[in-house]
Amino acid sequence: MKNIQLLLLLTFISSFLTNPINAQCNDVTIDSLTNPGPFEVGTLSEVDGIRNGPNYNGATIYYPTNANQMLASIAIIPGFTGTPSTIQEWGPFYASHGIVTIIIGTNSLLDLPEARAIALLDALETIKQENIRESSPLEGSLNLNQLAVSGHSMGGGGAQRAAVIDDTISGVVALCPWLNNPELNHQSPVLIFSGQDDTIAPPSQHADIHYNITPNTTNKLLYEIENGNHSVANSPNGGNGSVGKIALSWLKLYLEDKNCYCPLLTDNLLLNPTDASRVEESFECEILGVNNQEFIIGVYPNPSKNIVNIKINENVNYKIISTLGQKLSEGYLSGDIKQIDLSEFSTGLYYLHIKGQVIKLIKYD
Repeated sequence: MKNIQLLLLLTFISSFLTNPINAQCNDVTIDSLTNPGPFEVGTLSEVDGIRNGPNYNGATIYYPTNANQMLASIAIIPGFTGTPSTIQEWGPFYASHGIVTIIIGTNSLLDLPEARAIALLDALETIKQENIRESSPLEGSLNLNQLAVSGHSMGGGGAQRAAVIDDTISGVVALCPWLNNPELNHQSPVLIFSGQDDTIAPPSQHADIHYNITPNTTNKLLYEIENGNHSVANSPNGGNGSVGKIALSWLKLYLEDKNCYCPLLTDNLLLNPTDASRVEESFECEILGVNNQEFIIGVYPNPSKNIVNIKINENVNYKIISTLGQKLSEGYLSGDIKQIDLSEFSTGLYYLHIKGQVIKLIKYD
């Protein structure tokens, strides 16, 4: 009887979550990459009870207040002698598009890139703590398998180094990065912005080198903004707005696994851009037809007691994520009959990540 009641409750709750955990491709267009985005934004700081990490100095978390979905997160740090105010426009921008953003200061304005890398990792620990803090509005709503880092100048160099230190980081956005003698052997998809007229971190001495030494097996993109200076990427409005559109598309594609953002990059934003003096790219993604019936995914029965059948016209990878953002299982579906066995799972609600989509699964006993 209890299991039936729980099933009915989960079904009732699911009926109100009309939007999938990650938005489908129907509304993904260049025009949807607005500043601000569709979500309302709230903020949290230490006075609200968030953790005060020892490796950074002060933090503000920007988050969407009306998003019924599991949320990805990004940590951002300023450059040499810079304060959080120099990059703070990224906070409400990302949050308004459903990405939780923590912007931090440094223990010393003179911290070098390696210290900034450690600070970013400490900031991600604060994000993780918010997922379990009882009084946090983010409790239980963060996907801890979707964490990214970003930074300006030495902070951008630190972001790339953070990906080397922690191989679980899902993405990097480096804003006119500064890093001498870089060692960047990592697999985190990295987007590098640079300014053509940057005299503090000249592209030929920093961004270009960073791109070239990042392994060719890593998805990477270098976008040099024509006539841009060292702070041209400090705001999503840089490059006549192209900075924000490209950064958001990159994170949606690789941080949130939404392949429907691939054609926005390949067929629009990176195709003969008017504000770029140089573009280098080496990345792979699946170009999906937004309304192409070939990519419709059927899942049945749902709710299910054990076996779930997956109807899709290709072989695919999948992940099952808990409501707390924990990865519970993953695998590869191939052949004519594609099935996932839920018999070892407890009764409850789960999220199936497959082909850039997230589908709610309900398991009952």
